[in-house]
Amino acid sequence: MPKSVFRFLSRQPEAVELQNDRYFLRLPRYQDFNQWHRLRAESRKFLEPWEPTWRRDELTEGAYRARVIRGKQEYASGQAIPLFIFLKDDMTLVGGITIGYIRRGAAQSCMIGYWMGERHAGQGHMFAALQLVIPYIFAGLELHRIEAACIPDNARSIRLLEKAGFQQEGYLRGYLKINGQWHDHVMFSRLATDTDKGRKTDSR
Repeated sequence: MPKSVFRFLSRQPEAVELQNDRYFLRLPRYQDFNQWHRLRAESRKFLEPWEPTWRRDELTEGAYRARVIRGKQEYASGQAIPLFIFLKDDMTLVGGITIGYIRRGAAQSCMIGYWMGERHAGQGHMFAALQLVIPYIFAGLELHRIEAACIPDNARSIRLLEKAGFQQEGYLRGYLKINGQWHDHVMFSRLATDTDKGRKTDSR
């Protein structure tokens, strides 16, 4: 497993960088628009069944700029951290992963969501991204619990979460409105105290 590192400055937008020998994760920037637009447009049919309904202006530059601004604001306020996933050798954008619904106090938890461009799917990129994100959540953000929910028919996502050490907890009826319809979801979680191949993931 390549050595991974993370660097962040608390409450400073664009300061999070998670990387290893093959991958580089950071907050979206305005200059990523062309790559993002191309990847999302060509992957639309692949992604739509698993995402909220796309707006008519979903792929416009204006909508993208608003997305980047919102991501910076959410990161600055400690609510969420949206990250783009790049192949490090040529900085090709392959997908995204968001650490969202960050809760402090007694909960100390978050929810993750992710997407992968169709031509990059099934190649291990999201699993590799999780290997960077999970240690950052537990050691960098010092959270205790990561949650993830997926539609029961999404076998690929379920396999990914199980491989990444998540455990299934329950069944949520009508949990999220996906592609125009309310869908049941399966809830998964991983704790800082869970083990991965016999090793503690909590590095605090």
